[in-house]
Amino acid sequence: MTHLSRSLTTGFLKPMFLVTAGLLLAGSSAAQTARNRAAGPVEEAPVFHEYRGVQIGSLADEVRKKLGTPADKGEEQDFFLFGEKETAQILYDKEHKVIAISVDFTNGANAVLTPQQVFGADIEAKPDGSKYKMVRYPKAGYWLSYNRTPGDAPLVSVTFQKIQ
Repeated sequence: MTHLSRSLTTGFLKPMFLVTAGLLLAGSSAAQTARNRAAGPVEEAPVFHEYRGVQIGSLADEVRKKLGTPADKGEEQDFFLFGEKETAQILYDKEHKVIAISVDFTNGANAVLTPQQVFGADIEAKPDGSKYKMVRYPKAGYWLSYNRTPGDAPLVSVTFQKIQ
């Protein structure tokens, strides 16, 4: 009987060991997958990171050299006109560094920024023809948005702002 029970025990333990080892490996893999999901997707670098050579963090003097004389100049913001259909508002912090850039294009403007230029892909239009998307880029230190109003004479606004 001892011999019979040993062979039953040995025959039972080997498959149990294999099943237990397999479950441990599967559990370890599932735990790693859960950790990867909890960390979230890897942040892609922003496609759009400057407007006419101006970036978040640029100094006001550099901005004015690149964009010219503002239509309205101030300590905290400058307002630029490029023809009649493109405007840019640049906001500065207390150290005169750019913290936000907002660009508006009215209907018929040359070189209107597209979602492809801003995000690297198109944005699905809503039934009225408008488009909107905002993406945060924490590693780059700013968020970026694209907004197109509905209608035959849309206004396109592209804004990026430092994450505070």
